[in-house]
Order: sequence, then C-alpha cells, then structure tokens
Amino acid sequence: MLWIPCPTCGRRPVEEYAFGGELRGVSERITDATERDVDYVWMYDNAAGVTVERWFHRAGCRRWLTLRRDTVTDVVVA
Repeated sequence: MLWIPCPTCGRRPVEEYAFGGELRGVSERITDATERDVDYVWMYDNAAGVTVERWFHRAGCRRWLTLRRDTVTDVVVA
C-alpha cells in the first residue's frame, strides 16, 4: 500500500487522497493556447521512474501537496 507523508496530518494511506496529476511543463513547440491547455491537462508522460506529482488530502487537512514518487516501486521519495 502507498503511504503519503502529509506535512499537517502525518503519514496517511493513499485512499485519503485524490491524485492531482503530474507536474510538468508544456512543449514550447505548441503555440496555440487551446492546444497548450489540452497538452497540459491530458497528455501525461507516464514515465517509469521518479515523477513529481500533486495530491489533494481530501479526507484530512484538505490541502494540496507536491511529492516525488517512484512509479516503478510506487514509493514516495524524499
């Protein structure tokens, strides 16, 4: 099971959170504003390894947090 360290509530199970997506940039080659929005919202890299993600603690302090997670081992990286 994945445990997420909340700065306010401490270490909590992933079921208390809502996934907010990967934090990544949008390619500079996309110049149209609508296409950039679609790319940012829907086109995930889904890379194997460490990614930076946003999580919302919906069953706790109701705050957003940013963390690094290894998608291969499904472990939060310090």
